[in-house]
Amino acid sequence: MSIDFKPLDFKLSCVLFDLDGTLVDTAPDLLACLNQALSHHGFAAVPPETVKPFISFGAAAMIRKSLDSNVSDRRQAEILDFMLDCYQRNIAEHSVFFDGIVETLALIEAQGLKWGVVTNKRERFTNPLMAALALTDRAACIISGDSTANPKPHPEPMLAACKQAGVNPLECVYIGDASHDITAGKNARMKTLAALYGYLKPTDTPESWGADALIASPKQLSTWINSALCR
Repeated sequence: MSIDFKPLDFKLSCVLFDLDGTLVDTAPDLLACLNQALSHHGFAAVPPETVKPFISFGAAAMIRKSLDSNVSDRRQAEILDFMLDCYQRNIAEHSVFFDGIVETLALIEAQGLKWGVVTNKRERFTNPLMAALALTDRAACIISGDSTANPKPHPEPMLAACKQAGVNPLECVYIGDASHDITAGKNARMKTLAALYGYLKPTDTPESWGADALIASPKQLSTWINSALCR
């Protein structure tokens, strides 16, 4: 695969992003709240590199990775509630754009394209985070994990994003850092890009996900967008 992928039959109208691990580096806030929750319940803190690759799979997955398998479901649920309450109060204390995303969004807007977010993050976290980063009014669509009946990899949230943005799925590209992101985009008949700079697990094989290109950085995303526009 190559970043200069340029389908002759593709008109690009909208760039859709996964949120955590693709558009925004939310790991610092999520990991801080995870360790606060673990400490509050008498468990040792975990190093970031152990849990960071599981962020794309949600807070519950992060907690399961942090604990021994003999910790009860009820205890895990208590830790989860504490973590999420902490995160909601500290939604963007240390979260930042990945290096190059600011320029990529500027390029998208300068070209007259639309962009938006499709995430499995819940609305109670997505909307405040987008507002804190001054993105709400810039995005043509914001779809969260509970905005539709089915989250990714189901195509429903992807199609809801297109409806909200007023675009054709066939004219969209979706970029994400997990296999379910690529599956969701493909299920909605979009072009798909795998964000290698995101929260990938050591065992992930993004070259096997079926994405149209592998993107090592937001700068490469800008290159891909420019190539798609040069038809």
